[in-house]
Amino acid sequence: MGQKKLERFAEIKTFENVLEYPKNMQGKWKDFFGNDNPVTLELACGKGEYALGLGRLHPNRNFIGIDVKGNRIWRGAKTALTENLKNVAFIRSQIESITDYFAKEEVSEMWLTFPDPHLPNVKWKKRLTSPRFLRLYKPILKNDGIIHLKTDSPVLYKFTKAVIDIFNLETVTDNDNIYKNLRVSPELSIKTFYESLDIAGFHKVHYLAFKLNNDLPFEKDELVKKYVFESAKNGKDF
Repeated sequence: MGQKKLERFAEIKTFENVLEYPKNMQGKWKDFFGNDNPVTLELACGKGEYALGLGRLHPNRNFIGIDVKGNRIWRGAKTALTENLKNVAFIRSQIESITDYFAKEEVSEMWLTFPDPHLPNVKWKKRLTSPRFLRLYKPILKNDGIIHLKTDSPVLYKFTKAVIDIFNLETVTDNDNIYKNLRVSPELSIKTFYESLDIAGFHKVHYLAFKLNNDLPFEKDELVKKYVFESAKNGKDF
């Protein structure tokens, strides 16, 4: 590990807006932020561009970026401290542990911004919109809470649409190319480092907003698996 990374790992331990694998935080975020404002999460936040951008846009809401990479979190946390964004914080942890940090319905919204699409198809269970992860989000998300997905991966976009359909979830917004319209909302105008790279090479950004308004029975996972492998076999998505 490089010297700079070591220095940043040490520095984030001193940041008041970074919690590393926190304990006993369920139900206590209103005490941490000093208010009862709604809490929004940015999962796999990287450098926290979305948590920061949303924090600037909505000073009366609280935003928490979650990522296991301390070197990346350092950048976002440092910016939040420099700009005195008291409504932005970060958790260093794996997303799989998310239910350890939030109480039932403590979260109002979640943003998944350019997450790893986990290609090829055999990795579909690692996708942040797979049933495995949606079951982690459901208990901590408010009943009317919204999950936002912004991605340049047509595979992840279509996969998520299939999951929404299979589990009969409510789609709030479905936009297969947000920049085809010159009038883009301030929230969707925030750009992450990964968006600027255009890794997928399609020069198109997809956006889905949906609710976990139904149960997520395990037996339906087989339908998701069938969709994934039929898509691969037919050469539609992979």
